[in-house]
Amino acid sequence: MSKSKKPEILSQGRTERQQATLVSALWIGDAAMAVVFAGALAASVTAIGHGVASTVLAGATVMIGAALLRAGVQFKATTAGQRTAQNAKRDWRARIYPSLLQAAPGSRRMVGEQIADAVDRIEDIDGYHARFLPLRRAAVVAPLLIAAAAAFGSPVAAAIMIVTLLPFAVGLALAGSASSAAAARQFEALARLSGLFIDRVRALPVIIGFGAEDRITRQLGGATTEVADRTLAVLRVAFVSSAIIEFFAALSVALLAVYCGFNLLGLLPFPAPERLDLGRSLFVLALAPEFYLPMRRLAAAYHDKQTGMAAMERLSALATPSSPIPVSAEHPGVPPHLVFKALVIEYGDHRIGPVSFDFPVAAMTAISGPTGSGKSSLLAALLGLAPIGGGTIRVDDCADAIASLDGQIGWAGQVTALLPGTIAQNIAVARADATPADIARAAERAGLGALIASRPAGLETRLDHSGSGLSGGERRRIGIARVLLKDAPLWLLDEPTADLDAAAAADIEAILHEAGRGRTVIVATHSASLAASADAHLVLR
Repeated sequence: MSKSKKPEILSQGRTERQQATLVSALWIGDAAMAVVFAGALAASVTAIGHGVASTVLAGATVMIGAALLRAGVQFKATTAGQRTAQNAKRDWRARIYPSLLQAAPGSRRMVGEQIADAVDRIEDIDGYHARFLPLRRAAVVAPLLIAAAAAFGSPVAAAIMIVTLLPFAVGLALAGSASSAAAARQFEALARLSGLFIDRVRALPVIIGFGAEDRITRQLGGATTEVADRTLAVLRVAFVSSAIIEFFAALSVALLAVYCGFNLLGLLPFPAPERLDLGRSLFVLALAPEFYLPMRRLAAAYHDKQTGMAAMERLSALATPSSPIPVSAEHPGVPPHLVFKALVIEYGDHRIGPVSFDFPVAAMTAISGPTGSGKSSLLAALLGLAPIGGGTIRVDDCADAIASLDGQIGWAGQVTALLPGTIAQNIAVARADATPADIARAAERAGLGALIASRPAGLETRLDHSGSGLSGGERRRIGIARVLLKDAPLWLLDEPTADLDAAAAADIEAILHEAGRGRTVIVATHSASLAASADAHLVLR
């Protein structure tokens, strides 16, 4: 991810980079305490050989102090890194969550997939900020600090330490290239599984109604297997890379131990530029594991790095606002002129279109056709919620200007979504600033007068989310009342008379014709009567 895309995270007046530097300094301080401990250990052992009790006691005191201080530094570094990660996640949530409320026109991403990215991927950046970023700098500085200290005891041992860093760098590079691609594939599979699961749960009544349980079960099973395979691939890379790093660390420490031991015994098979004593040998051997410890910590956190980078790439794509769509409506409130030009809607293997049609301005157009022919999908396309695979939607002679319709659409779907609250509150969903008089007038025009009169509380009658106590026609009239209250120049109505008796359907038709004058009204319907009374008729096959 480029630096320009990385968010700036604030915590107690420090930026994310400054926080990582602070935590890195703590880990470097841990290495410094390791040098002090090794020096005290070597001095104490040497003093024991010479029988200097005071030096032994002083060395033991320094070792205890260094060990306690080191434990405190490690605890502080860990907790500070975790706070940095919490701040980073909070910043990402502030960027991502608002974007979930906006859908780009024709977006092909499932809602469940977006939610999975917004929730799970934010948690996946924890290790990147808490561990990898602080350890990255410490893995460079701390080994050099320890090697410089070791050079006072044995310049040859310090040179061996520096040379043996090469396998670590190569191992990390190979592990990084493999784990990065594996992590990206795993996240893609996880997001797809989450999206499938959530969207299929939402469609459960339809799935059961059409007896598609076996097919959906197989689909989810295949997605689950893919996630398992991707996860194993990531773990395989992580385990292999860790094993390689540990192998080279153990081999390097063993090489130093062999050199120091044979030098101390004078058994080296080649001439050495130095002769070690017990104190210097012990000092170098005590520092050898500490020299490789920062690299081993970085290797352990390297998987966090690849996971975090892959997660932030997906989060950046989710947080990036969609490209602005040309706005053509120069006069808000004026009925728009809509034209479909070879419009194609694609749902995976299912394709609707191409459809070409010129909708008359300030008139009613009926869209009819058999079930599954795409009537509702064409309305969804005008809302910017259908995956457009080809063609254009022209608004006032401007191509791809669906965004210009924002706030100018009155919508009534096949199912009227009801919220826990009063009838008035449910109607007022269409316009937050509506007065009680506006709401009452819209309800009366929608034919809800009889319902309101039959309830003691009238418009203040409370409803649950399922609209218990309301008939299908009354629910539809609430949807029509919302459209009337919105008073938008474009109405999109999906099956407004479906499942109603003849009298109720005729009443709804009359309301639409009377209230819809001077507006562009598009109605998806199976009703022959409503289609015949419309000013224009689009028939889908």
